[in-house]
Amino acid sequence: MSKLLDHKVAIITGAGSGIGEEMAKLFSAEGATIVVVDVVAERVEKTVSAIRAKHGTVYGMVLDMTQKDDIRKLVEDSVKIFDHIDILCNNAGIMDGFYSLEETEEEWWDKVMNINLKAPYLTTKMALPHMMHNGGGIILNTASIAGLHGGRAGLAYTVSKHGLIGFTKHVAAYYGEKGIRCNAMALGAVNTQIGYGSSKPSQVGLKIMEKTALSMGRPAEPHEIARTALFLVSKESSYVNGAVLVTDNGWTVY
Repeated sequence: MSKLLDHKVAIITGAGSGIGEEMAKLFSAEGATIVVVDVVAERVEKTVSAIRAKHGTVYGMVLDMTQKDDIRKLVEDSVKIFDHIDILCNNAGIMDGFYSLEETEEEWWDKVMNINLKAPYLTTKMALPHMMHNGGGIILNTASIAGLHGGRAGLAYTVSKHGLIGFTKHVAAYYGEKGIRCNAMALGAVNTQIGYGSSKPSQVGLKIMEKTALSMGRPAEPHEIARTALFLVSKESSYVNGAVLVTDNGWTVY
């Protein structure tokens, strides 16, 4: 019996925990070969072991997604080992402590931008030629409702996710005719270890967040988001391109 992702090779960044880990396990169960990427070796080993225990094909890479050479190695090694790349999930990201403009130091701004926005830009730019050579591919970006609104996170995170959504739409517009689909998930609260991004989150930012918190409902579980991701990277969403799928339990309808 065929599976949704049979014969597909999927790179998933930030796959050592949370949403990325659940995506990796679910995509593997649906037949994909998985390239697990994370900056923490123990996390990579955990996800790889879980997939191998289910007899999935997987390759783990410990990489820093803020380093261009690491990203180049990711793409080149994936093609060298598996011959092609079908799916790229730009999932790695960090929060920003809910810091306001006044509270956001340049160093912190750069760190958030490098991981949340520059890394997807570089990874997609390097993977895209291989996808087009192979006749097409699918890119899925993990965005946030902070990319659609102004009071759901701090300055750097909010700007990075607005940028990622713009990036998604641009890639879809320019490369759709070449067989590339690029979509994003705009997530609400998810029960992961990402936390606030700082041990001392901004009280100003948290207070603004509280204005809408009562309408949030429960946070999502990572496996619920993984099922949304599976739809967007499979043939089930073959007519979906340039979309931003809000996945927030109705938080932003209020």
